[in-house]
Amino acid sequence: MSYGLLKGKRGIISGALDANSIAWKVAQRAKEEGAIITLTNAPLAMRMGEINKLAEECEAKIIPADATSVEDLEKLYEGSMEALGGKIDFVLHSIGMSTNIRKNRPYGDLNYEWFLKSLDVSALSFHKMLQVADKMDAINNNGSVVALSYIAAQRSFPDYTDMAQAKAMLESIARSYGYVYGKKNGTRVNTVSQSPTKTSAGTGISGFNAFYEYAEQMSPLGNASADECADYVITLFSDLTKKVTMQNLFHDGGFSGVGISEEIVNKMGQ
Repeated sequence: MSYGLLKGKRGIISGALDANSIAWKVAQRAKEEGAIITLTNAPLAMRMGEINKLAEECEAKIIPADATSVEDLEKLYEGSMEALGGKIDFVLHSIGMSTNIRKNRPYGDLNYEWFLKSLDVSALSFHKMLQVADKMDAINNNGSVVALSYIAAQRSFPDYTDMAQAKAMLESIARSYGYVYGKKNGTRVNTVSQSPTKTSAGTGISGFNAFYEYAEQMSPLGNASADECADYVITLFSDLTKKVTMQNLFHDGGFSGVGISEEIVNKMGQ
C-alpha cells in the first residue's frame, strides 16, 4: 500500500545487487511512495548483480560509482541532480565488504590490508558520501541519509570479525556528521541496525544460519525481513521523522532488548 510519503522527493539508492537486497526493496518502496531515484553500485558489484532489472522497474538511471572514490561520488551527485532535476532529498548507504570474511580469515589472524579495505568500503565510504554531498551542497534542507548497520557494532558475534569494527565506525560517523549536517541545513543522518537478513551479503558470512535462527528465537516479534526494513527506511526518508537524527535505530523484532527468551531457556533445559 502506498501512502505518498515521498511524493516529489529525489533520492540516491546505493548497494542494490539482486532482489534479496535490502537496497533493492528500498528502491522499490521509494518508487511506490512517489520518489524519483538514481541507483548506484560499484562496477564490479553491478556486473555480478541484476541492477538493470531494478532500474527498468523503477524508471531509474544507473550511475556506477566506487564509494571509496571521492571523484566517483562527485560524479554520482552531479549525475543524480542532473537526471532528477534538482538537489537530493534522501540517500541510502547500503555498502559493506570484508575480504577477511570472504576468505575465511579468523579474527586472530586478520590480513591488515584487507582490514583497512573493509573499513574504507564499509564505513569510511559513508563519511565520503556525506562530505562530498556537503561540499557540493547536493542535499536539500531537511534531507535524510540512512546507512545500514548490525548489532555486532555493540556486541561480539563469532565470524563477523572486522565487519564489527566497520559497523561501529559507521555508526560513529552517523553521530558526528549528523551533528554537522543537522546544524547546517537540517539534514538527518541515521543508521538502521537490522536483523540478520537473508541477503547475498548476509548469507555469505560463516555461521549465518545459526545467527538467523538464534535471533528468530530471541526476538519477540521474530526477525525483521528485508521488505519490513525497507518500510522502516522509507519512514526515515519521509517528513514524518524530521527530528530523528544521529541515532542507531534497532529494527530487529526486539532482539536488542532481550536478555534471554523462553525458547532459548527451553532448549538449554533439554
